[in-house]
Amino acid sequence: MARDRPAPDLARSIYLLWGHHPDAGRSGLTVAGIVRAGIEIADSEGLDAVSMRKVADRLGVGAMSLYGHVPGKDDLTALMVDAIYEELYNNDINAATNAGHWREAMKFIAQRNWSLYARHPWLFDLRSSRPTLGPNVSRKYEIELRPLDGIGLSDVEMDAALTLVLSHVDSTARAYRSVSRTQSDSGMSDAEWWAVVGPVLDQVMDDDELALAGRVGSTVGTEFDAAADPEHALAFGLDTILDGIQVRIDRG
Repeated sequence: MARDRPAPDLARSIYLLWGHHPDAGRSGLTVAGIVRAGIEIADSEGLDAVSMRKVADRLGVGAMSLYGHVPGKDDLTALMVDAIYEELYNNDINAATNAGHWREAMKFIAQRNWSLYARHPWLFDLRSSRPTLGPNVSRKYEIELRPLDGIGLSDVEMDAALTLVLSHVDSTARAYRSVSRTQSDSGMSDAEWWAVVGPVLDQVMDDDELALAGRVGSTVGTEFDAAADPEHALAFGLDTILDGIQVRIDRG
């Protein structure tokens, strides 16, 4: 099991995230430039492809020159995550509350996070369960909590409600990514796959004990031309979660 980083390393990383950066050297190398290069590599090749040497090659500098600005890949990854979270709301602290009623605000938040996963699918490959506590991650948390403030939830319930919404977005976005990969790897769209599979299943699933599974599965397949639809799952699940939060509010 991986051990936690020493406390001095964690403290140094937080200072780095919050803008305590070395001055640009004669080469013009900056932390922001290193982070941009890392994001470009991750977007095109995946997070595992990001290395200090590969980033240095992209910037046309020696690998050792990076370490004076960013101590290693863990810090680089944290900086990359924090940087892309700025895309969500463009530093507008009221972006979610301006979306309207708290339910509409949570749907707005869900859609923004879903779109972020689509632009940066390497987010799925992050391995730490602890948040990257940089300025943009912290601002994201503030923005996404605001619609839940003052509607009848405790602070702990607000955090739990937001976590539930974001976890649902994460799981359905992962499913969407899996669908896209399967289509790419197989060279066959879901509709083409279902056109072959559906009629065969109608013939072979003639066991009365499987009547319900056959009926529901056929209905879903006809509806979506696929075995499932992640975007429908996102909308349905989100409505169900928000209904549950409303019940909790109504109970006081």
